Amino acid sequence: METLAIIDFETTGLYPRHGDRATEIAIMLVRDGEIVDRFQSLMNAGVRVDGFVTNLTGITNTMIRAAPPAAKVMREAASFVGKRPLVAHNAAFDRSFWDTELERISLTRRQDFACSMLVARRVLPEAPNHKLGTLISYAGLPVAGDYHRAAADAEMAARLTVYLGDQLRRRFRLDEVTHALLTRIQKTPKHQLARCVERYSGACA
Repeated sequence: METLAIIDFETTGLYPRHGDRATEIAIMLVRDGEIVDRFQSLMNAGVRVDGFVTNLTGITNTMIRAAPPAAKVMREAASFVGKRPLVAHNAAFDRSFWDTELERISLTRRQDFACSMLVARRVLPEAPNHKLGTLISYAGLPVAGDYHRAAADAEMAARLTVYLGDQLRRRFRLDEVTHALLTRIQKTPKHQLARCVERYSGACA
């Protein structure tokens, strides 16, 4: 069975290309439906955290000043992930910070991201919405800690990814739900989910 790396960032803003930086990262390694290892660190990118971000995340400038340099944390995070396929909830956001922070230390991502939010839109279209907190409540999964802290959000995204895989396995009688299948599902209109899974299963047979 493959091991997935589920990533979550906390940041100073939404747009890394406009100067926003990561303040915290967490990564959960998931294999056979279980979290088998984890990485978490605050990171000091030399930028201030404004009051809105502190109120949202609880991360203060005092905490950032005491944190290790962003470059050191990202090297450790990249080594921890290795070549494992990546997953995030609202992956476009985390992918942009992962790629930009890696570029700052002359590294390049080589694996794809799967997005648990996009997959959930196809697998759980009846959910009230597809925010992480809503889906955790809808699926009856445990709240791992404070939302908008990287370790808690990454753990809940990991549990949600496992839950979505279980739903797909039961619904379509699959032996395994791979990262490759998740990346196909996230690009498929929800009304074509069954066809997508059937075509993928047939190609792998």
